[in-house]
Amino acid sequence: MRRFALVVVSCLAISLYPGPSPRAAALEPDQRQELTQWVATHGDDILEELTAFLRLPNVSADRENIAANARALQAMWERRGAQVRLLPGDGGPYVFVHLPAQGPATAAPPLTVLFYAHYDGQPVDPARWRVTPPFQPKLVGAPDDPESRIYARSASDDKSPIIAMAAAVDALAALGLTRNVDAKFIFDPEEEVGSPHLEATLAGHAGLLAADLLIFADGPVYPTGAPTVVFGTRGIITVEITVYGPAEPVHSGHYGNWAPNPAEKLARLLSSMKDAQGHVLVDGFYDQVRPLSAGEKRALARVPPVEDELRRRLLIARPDGGGRSLQELINLPSLNVRGLNSGWVGAEARTIVPATATAAIDLRLVRDIVPEDQVDLIRAHARRLGFFVVMDEPDAATRRRHPLVARITQGAGTRAARTPMDTPLSQAIIKAVRRGSGVEPVLLPTLGGTGPLSRFEDLLGLPTYGVPMVNSDNNQHAPDENLRLGNLWDGILLYASLLRFPAVTPAP
Repeated sequence: MRRFALVVVSCLAISLYPGPSPRAAALEPDQRQELTQWVATHGDDILEELTAFLRLPNVSADRENIAANARALQAMWERRGAQVRLLPGDGGPYVFVHLPAQGPATAAPPLTVLFYAHYDGQPVDPARWRVTPPFQPKLVGAPDDPESRIYARSASDDKSPIIAMAAAVDALAALGLTRNVDAKFIFDPEEEVGSPHLEATLAGHAGLLAADLLIFADGPVYPTGAPTVVFGTRGIITVEITVYGPAEPVHSGHYGNWAPNPAEKLARLLSSMKDAQGHVLVDGFYDQVRPLSAGEKRALARVPPVEDELRRRLLIARPDGGGRSLQELINLPSLNVRGLNSGWVGAEARTIVPATATAAIDLRLVRDIVPEDQVDLIRAHARRLGFFVVMDEPDAATRRRHPLVARITQGAGTRAARTPMDTPLSQAIIKAVRRGSGVEPVLLPTLGGTGPLSRFEDLLGLPTYGVPMVNSDNNQHAPDENLRLGNLWDGILLYASLLRFPAVTPAP
């Protein structure tokens, strides 16, 4: 019988073949009640372990503190009897944890589930944090109130899922409930900078990380707060466009109306890329989009609408998209201007014609789209508008010869990932989440964000599933990042149910 990897990811899942057929339930209602009571009794201990972990600074580029976090993870899981290995890498150690399945031997081997989370965090600006400094976790509200929140960097992204997994192991052990899966965990030290060394880690330790599926424990639940299963993530590639004016900033009184203004030229280039509804006008931008399957369309039709509440909270009078829902639009590629720079503004504003203007862009991708191909479409669009496109800083001769020069560069790209929703394994994941939460989960064909799932798909051959647990209004990547306590307690039950995932037999 062929073994295949299972990676459970809280964002999405990808299946390369039909996969196994489930044989049993994950968590029964009475067991869920026992677990709920255990979590309520041990909540203080769980919060203590979480806050201790959150006190460790974990900005990706801070190698010394990343190493300290890795040591803390090692100690955390060794206390639970797990086998732990630190897999060295230039961006910090990937932490590998193994907890073998429990219970009597059966004819079918236990399912091997690889859980993924990351322990690094985004950079912080302490001056912009209002509730508490970023690495001094603070609980706002009573510890027994599910609406209370704990504030700290990585409270939601992505340390709390790691603690929830560890607490799930504790709860099952305390209640005498076996772990039915061969559980493996891989904790990433550099997800917030694109996991540049993940591919080398996966390739170098493919046997160690072999599994049947991947569970991705990152990202938020649906905005209604319902438990969520995500079957894919968007890809991404970043682009930077610089347009050139005079060789140096010049006086706008002496040279205005004569010296070309690069900010204005860049603005015209950017505005030509999208219409007033946000539809991308770059030729070929949507050509590789695969239509949603009938099952995916049915799942989207059942997703509760949240647009009105989002418009109210975000002060949006009219959203882009031409009336389509947020989830419909997430299943399309996007072009987003994420930053602009030219000259000076505010108190530093000067009466000059700037020398350059730069736009930082991110392109979100859906399955089948090659990241680099999408950037080539942007370059071709600029050429059609008369720009001479370069990839390196243009020399003086180039700038004298061409009235419109645009330097268009790209960052590293990540493909989108997607797992079919209708396979037996996918249905078993849905059932496990339903039993762990006691309610019907929201099923999303893809998450709006990007994760490393395509690398697990490509290098390990794993179907991947996102099973997130944190609240959607968590200020991820921003000041005052937070976690709603009720989501932590719910997450423990979710991951306990996944650790009780049934044995499977090969699909016929």
